[in-house]
Amino acid sequence: MRALSKHITAGLVAGVLGAFAVSAAVAGDVGPKVPVDRSKGECVLPGDEMRRVHMDILKHRRDATMYQGIRGGKQALEACLTCHMVKDEKTGKPVTVKSEKHFCRVCHDFAAVTVDCWQCHKSVPEEASRQAMIGPDGKMKASMIAQLKAFVHGEHGGRK
Repeated sequence: MRALSKHITAGLVAGVLGAFAVSAAVAGDVGPKVPVDRSKGECVLPGDEMRRVHMDILKHRRDATMYQGIRGGKQALEACLTCHMVKDEKTGKPVTVKSEKHFCRVCHDFAAVTVDCWQCHKSVPEEASRQAMIGPDGKMKASMIAQLKAFVHGEHGGRK
């Protein structure tokens, strides 16, 4: 009887703690704070909804870009990077995904989720990344898109 009582008590405690954790998560009290620049307008969705469906939005956007050629707009990755960028306190420049302060990493590190977006995409807004596009001679390097267009048109390696 005593052992049964201990199990019932442990079960009740676990249930109460579980209910508290769920209610805290629903209330939005659990998880890191995501930086946002409200001066640039409203986000595509409210924060709690964005946390649940942002991956679906990114996949839909990827398909619209890749298959229909639709670029830019409020749901573009560039828009996310612009409103949610975090600047380094010392340099004043936006931090890249290498920094633990990068807005994507804040949540993905918390949730122990690895993303591979940055193998192809820049992790800072276009304006900030333009500085990285300036070569040692002071001239702009060709963007990846410009290089790809040149390749497609046969303008690579000095051959036509």
